[in-house]
Amino acid sequence: MKILVTGGAGFIGSHVAEAFLEAGHEVHVLDNFETGREENVPDAAALHRLDVRDEEVSDLFARERFEVLCHHAAQMDVRKSVEDPRYDADVNVAGFLNLMEAGKKNGLERVLFASTGGAIYGEPEYAPQDEDHPLRPLSPYGITKLTTEKYLYFYRQQYGIGYVSLRYANIYGPRQNPHGEAGVVAIFARSMLEGEQPVIFGDGEQTRDYVFVGDVARANVAALRYDGSSGIFNVGTARETSVNELFRLLRDQIDPDVPEEHGDAKPGEQQRSILGYDRAERELGWAPEVELKEGFERTVDWFRKRYAEAAV
Repeated sequence: MKILVTGGAGFIGSHVAEAFLEAGHEVHVLDNFETGREENVPDAAALHRLDVRDEEVSDLFARERFEVLCHHAAQMDVRKSVEDPRYDADVNVAGFLNLMEAGKKNGLERVLFASTGGAIYGEPEYAPQDEDHPLRPLSPYGITKLTTEKYLYFYRQQYGIGYVSLRYANIYGPRQNPHGEAGVVAIFARSMLEGEQPVIFGDGEQTRDYVFVGDVARANVAALRYDGSSGIFNVGTARETSVNELFRLLRDQIDPDVPEEHGDAKPGEQQRSILGYDRAERELGWAPEVELKEGFERTVDWFRKRYAEAAV
């Protein structure tokens, strides 16, 4: 199939683009490189330097006539979304609609959407949270992801464009940006490898569901094969890990002498997130394969090699 991966120069999107190529598909990458890196783009993928909001997107769809849109481009900083919700909506909603309006005129058949688990569900009423859990987003970022899911339903009903929404847990792995607000695994790994002191916000007992990026890429390939017209699936591990536990696992791998230091808690931070994956296992044939310890080892190895190469 001919697939456009938006945000394909980013951490997650680049792994997904690679997985599609390995599965034998034709892959195009669209990225504005605000956070993406050209070195992440697979050599076999066609690259288009565009923003999802650009008018030229319509010309691209008319020229290439993509069958599938795999949409990962986003404003993904939760705190930035709180500070500037209009910008967040401009990128995450208006940008998405720009893609869909171009797609509906040019033969688009299906959308795979990178949604969010924790930011859509909010604090759990029960755990693990399944796809029927109440939706109570606490940030504009979560609201825009939920809004996009509603628009996907509209385009399915009105224009027959199928969709799969993948509600991601907290993703970690090689190529993650260690300098942003998100990605505590990458942030802690970078700090420890560079001899800096990582800081745990609050008491560190807040928990998240951490899923390896390679498993996420496999979920996208499984979603591409999905024979239903539409579906919503969690992509997580059904295991919650506290920040304290995460810190200690990384410390054991990198430097056992790093002290455990705590700072002020982030105001309004969600305390728990844990995603069940029963529906994905039943309908997509997908389940996570990489255990946390192994995933951390792969991630740390990648950062070590990256810093070693930079030092040469």
